Amino acid sequence: MPLSLRPLLLSAALALAATTTAHALGGKPAVDRKTVVVGIFSDIGNLDPQVSTTVDSARSGWQLFDTLYGFDIAGNVEPRLATAHQTSADGLRYSFTLRRGVKFHDGAALTSADVKYSLERILEPETKSTRRPYFAGLIEGIDTPDAQTVTIRLTRRDGAFINKVAGYLYILPKAYTESLKTPEAFAQAPIGSGPYRLVSRAIGQQLVFERFDGYYGPKPEIEKLVFRVLPDANSRVNALLAGEVDIADDVRASDLARLRKTPGVEVQSGPAGSPLHVRLYSNVPNTPLAKREVRLALNYAIDTEAIIRNVMHGAGAPLSSFISKAYPYGALQGKGNPYGYDPARAKKLLAEAGYPNGFDTEVLCYSVYERAICEAVTAYWSQVGIRAKLKVIDPVAFGRLDNTHQSGPMNFTQFANAIYDPVHPVAGGASKAGTWSDYFNPEVEALLSTLEAESDRGKRDALFQKIAGILNEDGFDVLLSEQFFNIARDNGLQWEPQRGGKFYNFRNVRWK
Repeated sequence: MPLSLRPLLLSAALALAATTTAHALGGKPAVDRKTVVVGIFSDIGNLDPQVSTTVDSARSGWQLFDTLYGFDIAGNVEPRLATAHQTSADGLRYSFTLRRGVKFHDGAALTSADVKYSLERILEPETKSTRRPYFAGLIEGIDTPDAQTVTIRLTRRDGAFINKVAGYLYILPKAYTESLKTPEAFAQAPIGSGPYRLVSRAIGQQLVFERFDGYYGPKPEIEKLVFRVLPDANSRVNALLAGEVDIADDVRASDLARLRKTPGVEVQSGPAGSPLHVRLYSNVPNTPLAKREVRLALNYAIDTEAIIRNVMHGAGAPLSSFISKAYPYGALQGKGNPYGYDPARAKKLLAEAGYPNGFDTEVLCYSVYERAICEAVTAYWSQVGIRAKLKVIDPVAFGRLDNTHQSGPMNFTQFANAIYDPVHPVAGGASKAGTWSDYFNPEVEALLSTLEAESDRGKRDALFQKIAGILNEDGFDVLLSEQFFNIARDNGLQWEPQRGGKFYNFRNVRWK
């Protein structure tokens, strides 16, 4: 095909797409006005909210289940199954008053016995709960003086305990769950007290949820939710444009400009609370990354604003620190990257570290990221002499390496936050005992120790900002961008997605 014809054909194709979508969008549902169909980027692997990964429970858990406390749209804690709680003077006892009239999907009434059972189930190793590390060693015991009261006793103060309850402690029905033969059986037929109940599931294809009319809170206006599994990004966008789905999630940044110009489509893009950065294995002696000057040089060598503008198509924002501004508190308030783009300074720092000619290394790029981002970063590094071999790796392999501290010397990564308190990413990624951490800084450890017993939000904010400043000064990681979560939908839908996380909160969705 002559090159001169390609722009004309592309323009014609785009015009045709705009024409064909006119009848499929703009308030014309894929099914009907009682239903919302969502094209999702991957299947939900496990419907047991105590076992599933954070990503899975954030998508299905908020429909099927509820917690004692939850999060409002901005990530602030609010009462859910509990109407209030009291904390003892020593911070070791939390007494929750349960809401009356709450029913599970099978009609059973919620009582304190269900709450006690749910937490004890998380603590049992046989459950294989991914939430267990957040409660094991912290919970001393659980008391149920009456059907509407639960008291949780702690072994030590935990300033983020209510956030952990809101993010991790999904409440399951004791009688139903105990009636199942194995812990794994619950995921096949889950029952909760959330605004929707599961109707059917075709693995790898779709999940169907139906409104639970016995829900204790305000009833969602939408009666049926359908999650269609469409792993390919193009397929999700095409399904939206064809009127086959009402919402397409995880839209590529490269598609945003086109979709914003498409009649009947609304695009929503905002920070997911998952700062995109390059993790550095800085604790390996006699390696370049063990030197602070090298870690700082890696930051000064990159023009992050140019990458956000040109490679990420504007779907990002400069990071002021490892702590995302999408969290309700804890982030540094500076507007831009604290390092700036200064290749001359990067070269000077490398020379001071003993690498005047740079060095050879490698970096893993998790395949869910657009490869162009990883390539842009390594290209900037090459300009100052850091020759990083890029290795693209699939999610399963990356997770296996990352969870066993074998993803060095560097890797592109992000850190989601299921509890909206910065202790999740900081303790997990920047402390000596962190699950994914290969970093040790005595100042950070001391501040984390102080934070453990501090529940005052203002004081936690100040302490986290101190940690963020220390991490910046030490070149803890390579700051790239706030990770944005992009959603395209029929503009006839009224829906505000959860801020600061990839949570699917469909309690407030409706057709206009």
